[in-house]
Amino acid sequence: MAELSPQSSADEIVAHLRSIASEENRLGMLRYGIKIERALGISHGVQRQIAKKIKRNHERAFALWQTGIVEAQFIASVTVDPKRFSAADARQWASSFDSWDIVDGVSDLFVDTDAWIELISEFAADEREFVRRTAFAMMAWSVVHRKKEPEATFLAFLPIIEAQATDARNFVKKGVNWALRSLGKQSMVMHGAALAVAERLAQSTDKTARWIGKDAMKELSDARTIERLAARKT
Repeated sequence: MAELSPQSSADEIVAHLRSIASEENRLGMLRYGIKIERALGISHGVQRQIAKKIKRNHERAFALWQTGIVEAQFIASVTVDPKRFSAADARQWASSFDSWDIVDGVSDLFVDTDAWIELISEFAADEREFVRRTAFAMMAWSVVHRKKEPEATFLAFLPIIEAQATDARNFVKKGVNWALRSLGKQSMVMHGAALAVAERLAQSTDKTARWIGKDAMKELSDARTIERLAARKT
């Protein structure tokens, strides 16, 4: 089999993925609550190495996505051009999400698109479990990718977090918690605002909201978290 390169076609890339598939790894993914029906059992590290080799190719990325193979889809998200990736494209890709791992991997791309703020609001209001999780995964990724964004942008996400904190579905609940903790570790201003939300949720009569609030409070109140934020400010 030919070595992968930027000139490799989608079919050649898929053939390579199938040649390195691992049933043992595939079954091991079940331990983490990952759906394996569309997976080949290839680690994210290997997938990233392949993406680095083949480089960006917008049209080929869509061909990879259409295969339905999870690993091919993750590679598609890394090699597509985010500036040419539209809100309509994001909606179409998100509509097929069926496992938390593909959500969290592809949400990384969505944050790099021009429509990211619009998509967060839209996806958070969507009733589909994995589409809603996408909104909160995007919030968590946004503090990594959008460092020049004003704090007001991130502060506007907190009411969305609070509004969806009663969604008891496992992958939404964990996504909301992830977003709240991530935003709270962005700056001292964000920390105070996120901690206030966590404290309110911890006092909620709703079991899910209480869990989210208490878990976020534990991390945001930790002395090490506060020290890191204080050091970042100076």
